[in-house]
Amino acid sequence: MLSILAFAALAGAPQTAAARDTFDARVQRAHMAEGAASGPAYQKQFWNKTGHAMTDTYRSCIDSHGGDKTPFTLVADISPDGHPLNVEVVAPIPVARCVAAQFSTWTFPAPPTFGGSADYPIVIDMSVK
Repeated sequence: MLSILAFAALAGAPQTAAARDTFDARVQRAHMAEGAASGPAYQKQFWNKTGHAMTDTYRSCIDSHGGDKTPFTLVADISPDGHPLNVEVVAPIPVARCVAAQFSTWTFPAPPTFGGSADYPIVIDMSVK
């Protein structure tokens, strides 16, 4: 069964500061903001638009990279106009890089603002179970 766990959150700093933050700091902010008032509603919008495409992309990337199902985490900031910025993956395996490359080209629903930041980090933990 394909299991995609998703957590949405907002950055506490402008894009340039977020780009300097460590991966772990971005993930931590995402987990802390998950319960914010705007978090659940945006997650629903995000996954209603993205869910099937993400699943199809993940499967395609696994198939095109030798069936590697190593779990990985993707973090990206969603700009106010819905474009992904600062897309980063850990572990940087070929499947993760493949998913990140596809994800980087998509457009998402405009995110809410939170904590004075315009960009909204999305954290996605990818695994197959």
